[in-house]
Amino acid sequence: MTFLAELWVPILLSAVFIFVASSVIHMATPMHKGDYKKLTNEAGLLESMRAHGVEPGTYMFPCAGSMKEMSSPEMIEKMKRGPVGWMTILPPGGANMGKCLGQWFLYSIVVSVFAAYVGWHALGAGAPYLSVFRIIGTVTFMTYAMDHMTESIWKGLSWGTNFRFVVDGAIYALVTAGTFGWLWPQAAS
Repeated sequence: MTFLAELWVPILLSAVFIFVASSVIHMATPMHKGDYKKLTNEAGLLESMRAHGVEPGTYMFPCAGSMKEMSSPEMIEKMKRGPVGWMTILPPGGANMGKCLGQWFLYSIVVSVFAAYVGWHALGAGAPYLSVFRIIGTVTFMTYAMDHMTESIWKGLSWGTNFRFVVDGAIYALVTAGTFGWLWPQAAS
């Protein structure tokens, strides 16, 4: 756990910088404005979901009860007819922004802890800035930028939206790598 004692400042500071960078990206730029589409007849669909008692959760539709049912002629026909998709229903009132932002900050700390662990064991104290930047940047890019790929592969998230998340992740990786490079501990004399 030496790495935590040596790297707690860049771990926390990089999480703060990521929090600020993500806030700027999502609130002050139009980059993510078109990520989600509005449903046609949204009011009617929402009323129907309320009437059917749709609870918060993640849903797949059409949804087979088993692998055997998945290959049944009825299920195959439902899939052909569509719509086919996944949907996440939040509790009434929507996402608690304070809670979500707090979880995002904690997530950024966890990412930085793992990056610190890898960097410390790969490089040790006294490593040059560019070596630290390269290792920390690679680890954090893999975490921040690659995490949405499965959403495009399996759940149909548009690759354009995914690309914008990759750009976000690259920015977060550069910020984290720069913070660690700047504050990396010197070798003991």
